[in-house]
Amino acid sequence: MAVSATGQGKGGGLLERPIIEKTTPSRESEFDLRKSRKTAPPYRVIVHNDNYNKREYVVQVLMKVIPGMTLDNAVNIMQEAHYNGLAGLIICAQADAEDHCMQLRGNGLLSSIEPASGGC
Repeated sequence: MAVSATGQGKGGGLLERPIIEKTTPSRESEFDLRKSRKTAPPYRVIVHNDNYNKREYVVQVLMKVIPGMTLDNAVNIMQEAHYNGLAGLIICAQADAEDHCMQLRGNGLLSSIEPASGGC
């Protein structure tokens, strides 16, 4: 910004209007912006059936570890894992999926994670 006073002596000078350059983003910067907004792919948390834990205990752990897990959903997931060998619990960010998996394992349940196909 250029500022100059014209005239002599104290005060009374005129200021030039500042020049503001307008820039438009280049193609490269638009691409970088889109690239930075891209999120990590979602992951699915899976609980596996085992022959050690009682069904009631599995339901309690699911409700404790998975946020927003209701009793009805926990029972349905437990039944699915019991009859099919495994059941999907939740689809979330990889870091959250790893955390849920470790908490399930810490409570004695068999669990794993895998990339989710189809997104959240």
